[in-house]
Amino acid sequence: MDFEPITRPLTDAEARAEAERIITQSFQPETPPARHFPTSFRDPIQPPAYGDTPPVHQDDKRIVPAWAAGIAVASIGVGAGITGIGCGAWLVLQGLASVTLYGVLMVTLPLAGLAMVATAIGGAVSKARSVSTTVYEGPVTQNTQINNTSNQRGMFSRTRNDVR
Repeated sequence: MDFEPITRPLTDAEARAEAERIITQSFQPETPPARHFPTSFRDPIQPPAYGDTPPVHQDDKRIVPAWAAGIAVASIGVGAGITGIGCGAWLVLQGLASVTLYGVLMVTLPLAGLAMVATAIGGAVSKARSVSTTVYEGPVTQNTQINNTSNQRGMFSRTRNDVR
């Protein structure tokens, strides 16, 4: 651009030409317009219904990450384990559903017999240990002192007996 001061005024033709130049220059795009390309294509030709060309083998290129395979194997194992636990619980509950009084008595009879024998042996052992061979000789003095304290206040009361 020419920024030198104009020393004389422009004529009408020069002013019109300068105005047109400024307008065309300011509305000119600086970059060329973008070309638009088609984003899809449809082939109008119909494929044949049958032919003599065999299908082409396409290799499977999918790769499964190790963590995904590990999670899959673990979930199968957990599912199988839970199924086994559920079957075992079903069997136990089926057995408990068919319990009768005679069945319970037959199961607990040996346990009651063992408990009775253990109690008898324990009583005999404690009786044998309690025999004392210590003999005391001399005078015996016995003092008994009873203190009754009673605190009765309101609705609740407490009586305490100390025997010494």
